[in-house]
Amino acid sequence: MSGPMEGKVALVAGATRGAGRGIAVELGAAGATVYVTGRSTRARRSEYDRPETIEDTADLVTAAGGRGIAVPVDHLDRSAVRDLVTRIADEQGRLDVLVNDIWGGEKLFEWNTPVWEHDLDNGLRLLRLAVETHAVTSHCALPLLLARPGGLVVEVTDGTADYNRDTYRVNFFYDLAKSSVLRMAFALGHELGPRGATAVALTPGWMRSEIMLEAYGVREDDWRRALEREPHCAISETPRYTGRAVAALAADPDVSRFNGQSLSSGGLAREYGFTDLDGSRPDAWRYLVEVQDAGKPADTTGYR
Repeated sequence: MSGPMEGKVALVAGATRGAGRGIAVELGAAGATVYVTGRSTRARRSEYDRPETIEDTADLVTAAGGRGIAVPVDHLDRSAVRDLVTRIADEQGRLDVLVNDIWGGEKLFEWNTPVWEHDLDNGLRLLRLAVETHAVTSHCALPLLLARPGGLVVEVTDGTADYNRDTYRVNFFYDLAKSSVLRMAFALGHELGPRGATAVALTPGWMRSEIMLEAYGVREDDWRRALEREPHCAISETPRYTGRAVAALAADPDVSRFNGQSLSSGGLAREYGFTDLDGSRPDAWRYLVEVQDAGKPADTTGYR
């Protein structure tokens, strides 16, 4: 099976579940060889203690038409990340796409809790997992990516630059982490652009990740039951929607026009014409501003 990414190599750092898995699978569907990393393997679970594994993600990439390669990596471990990049260089001789989707903070933040009341160790651990990991990975992987012109770096975050600038996100540590990743893409744009590569920040909308589905007591095939508890969930999207956004960016020969910018899955769907798995085109960040945050009743008319 061939596709626009045939012969290209991607590293999706943090591909165990959620957006990372969706991105890896869609890059595979486009024909790429995709290295998928994370700490949860079939032999050992991370502190998340969840069933999803990087091997499962790699299998999904291969089933989609690409080649999935699972590599257990803690992206706080510099030597492990260096070894990963050396392996990619030895096996493939190139790196065309780097996706920094490392997060790991779901169990570390407390909703609407001020910094002086928040557990400090958890908050600092969150920052290390969500920010330091991205910096370590970029430091180690970018020389290989820059060896050929046209490389793409995608920093995955939560919220657009416009939205996060004016909106307090959850608490001090969460807000700082997600805003830092946005700024990373901006800074990388300045450093990579003159060297022939592109960096962007990308946010999913309200994503139906494995953790979210479980929290609402639903499955992907019956997710609309969650609307009984939260009607605004109607604007939600699958992780594959963000994956299609990354695949579209990676296949775009003119992707440099987005260098340093903050992008969203919904915005890129309008740009490139792709849809979510059900054929819809949710625009969650516009919906959040115009409907949910405005205190209006749920109504996705015109937003999907």
